Amino acid sequence: MEINFLVIALAAIVPLLTGFIWYHPKVLGTAWMNATGLTQADMQSGNMAKIFILTYILSFMLSMMMQSMVIHQFSIYSVIMDEPAFKDPNSELSLMVASFMEKYGTNFRTFKHGAFHGVLASIFVVLPIFGINSLFERRSFKYVAIHVGYWMLTLGLMGGILCQYI
Repeated sequence: MEINFLVIALAAIVPLLTGFIWYHPKVLGTAWMNATGLTQADMQSGNMAKIFILTYILSFMLSMMMQSMVIHQFSIYSVIMDEPAFKDPNSELSLMVASFMEKYGTNFRTFKHGAFHGVLASIFVVLPIFGINSLFERRSFKYVAIHVGYWMLTLGLMGGILCQYI
């Protein structure tokens, strides 16, 4: 199974786009700033080029990981990749994988399915991480809800894109 770096790179733009909308002052930005104790002056500080570049790099890393979460066919490769016969295209193992991929390679490869797994990832990975950190930081439920809602939307879109187009 080939990794499509163009689709991964495009999916990595999603957090920037959804963040621009989600955290806009007319959407949830003001509520988010109030929940975090940030001010408009705080938001004006910092090197925005650095922030956006690092955000994109981290989003690219997230996009790389998301593809294995939303595309079930990657699992077969992770199970057999250390087998010596895996590298031989004429081996029984490689022929079996080719046959499997021919028959099942497009199963569950829709935007809807990828979005579903993206939302599941936000519920079962993002929510516990934000929840635990927020408990110890004494953050409000509103703070958690704003961030987890953002990641549900973002990972849903990323998962949908990755599952549909890779």
